[in-house]
Amino acid sequence: MAIAAVPTLSAAECFTPAPVAAKVKAGGATVKDPNEVTAKEAAAREADLAQALKAKGKAQVQTVSPLAAVITIPVVFHVISEDGTRANGNIPDSMINQQITVLNNSYAGVYGGVATSFRFSLQSINRYTKPAWYPIVYNSSTEKAMKQQLRQGGDGTLNIYTGSLSDDLLGWATFPVTNVTTYDGAVILAESLPGGTASPYNLGDTATHEIGHWLNLYHTFQGGCGGSGDSVSDTPAEKSAAFGCPAGRNTCPATGSDPIHNYMDYTDDSCMYEFTAGQATRMLNAWNAYRI
Repeated sequence: MAIAAVPTLSAAECFTPAPVAAKVKAGGATVKDPNEVTAKEAAAREADLAQALKAKGKAQVQTVSPLAAVITIPVVFHVISEDGTRANGNIPDSMINQQITVLNNSYAGVYGGVATSFRFSLQSINRYTKPAWYPIVYNSSTEKAMKQQLRQGGDGTLNIYTGSLSDDLLGWATFPVTNVTTYDGAVILAESLPGGTASPYNLGDTATHEIGHWLNLYHTFQGGCGGSGDSVSDTPAEKSAAFGCPAGRNTCPATGSDPIHNYMDYTDDSCMYEFTAGQATRMLNAWNAYRI
């Protein structure tokens, strides 16, 4: 179905963002995005980031050099299944290996945009057939207990949990914090991995997006057209999430069309292909503040 271009709105119309609805699999119901951040929460997070860097004696990185050292993040996959079948979560190793390839290409700028500092190395694939954990329900006592039991590695280890998710969600992730807990990690709809059945979200960019949150990125439409937006200067302001691939969409009066090709928007996987230099810098600062 074609998506019409959204007309440019006045500053007054754009200033107050609407509540953020989650990106869900095709046919799913509209629910609140688990990674929605209010302006107050964003301000507190920005102050905490500055304080965390100061506490470690590190200055804010201003620009990520193309020659900067690469940071390789160890990745542990936890495949959660109801009954051991592919239909109920037990995706094959091949999909997980393809997902690691997509992550490395996306964060290296292979598909477009800039190269970030991050690459990913698969450490292990762990499989669990446990109906009590299925589907994975966001922020439930069951999710918390599951992660407490399964999480591996230190603050810089990325734990990814896959399965069927509550409310038809495609995924969610924790933002980095000073004291990383066992709740840390990303939860991804199993069939959104490359080769999955969750079209048009089955090329692996749900994981790219959620790991962006894990590395401290907000949505490109954070804050709408006003305030500090997503706290990244080179992502044009965007009033609301974009879906499909609406070329030329421009919802804010500030310079620049909506960043529909950015991994932190809501467009189809085939439409996403870039991080910006500002996002790369923000991720590196967060890594230095929270993950090492």
